[in-house]
Amino acid sequence: MTIASMTGFARAEGHADGLSWVWEAKSVNSKSLDMRFRLPPGFDALELPLRASIAQRLKRGNVTAALQLARGGSGSLRLNREALAAVLAIAREVAAEIESTPPRLDGLLAIKGVIESGDESEDEATRERRDAALLASWEEALCRLAEMRGHEGRRLAGVLEARLAEISALVAAAGATAAAQPEALRAQLRAQLKELLDAVPQLPEDRLAQEAALLIAKADVREELDRLEAHVAGARALIAEGGAIGRRFDFLCQELNREANTLCSKSADLELTRLGLALKAAIEQLREQVQNIE
Repeated sequence: MTIASMTGFARAEGHADGLSWVWEAKSVNSKSLDMRFRLPPGFDALELPLRASIAQRLKRGNVTAALQLARGGSGSLRLNREALAAVLAIAREVAAEIESTPPRLDGLLAIKGVIESGDESEDEATRERRDAALLASWEEALCRLAEMRGHEGRRLAGVLEARLAEISALVAAAGATAAAQPEALRAQLRAQLKELLDAVPQLPEDRLAQEAALLIAKADVREELDRLEAHVAGARALIAEGGAIGRRFDFLCQELNREANTLCSKSADLELTRLGLALKAAIEQLREQVQNIE
């Protein structure tokens, strides 16, 4: 499996029974799978199957499904003569009780139910056939959206590999600095311990032991470098695994940043500090790209 981006756009067109339509499917970044629908009045019944199809194909992202309709032909509107007769009967009844002017034609036609659109007069079989065609066209748009997200994901994989290679090189450089070498560490510790022993007044033995332990813990950054290397290897394994890895990758970026922060806080060496800051910048660039992954 390959990784996929959460960003994409696709559209699909269709027509049936004098009705033409355009589906637009758009997705952007989100922490979970969120769905929004923009459907014309009378087409709300499509929302449930739309939700099911999106959830089946996509795992994360803010997905918007928009449907635009256009009707053709001269039979898109019709007169409901029964409704008109009922309105005229009520008008005559009221006119017999109070003095009033006859109703105007435009007023009569504006009454709800007198003029019907084509979809209002559709029978159940026609409506089911229309909805089936609309959903088939939506599946086409959704498939194209998933393909676009996959294409963008493949591009992102190359960007992530480049960032990980940069981080790995910085970790290796940090491990090669004098501040991370055993002999240099021992020399530094001996000098710091000598300062403690020569302090006036002399420190109590228990306090001296505490200070020595703190110096040792602060001076050794090899543990942080080992964890950074392990996290880089874990990130590469995630890319090779593919699929919906975005959340786990984001958590891994947080761990990388935590180790880089510790490395900087421990460092008493200018070169190591410079490399630690460069590591933090590279990790942040990696995390920015990871926000796009499904």
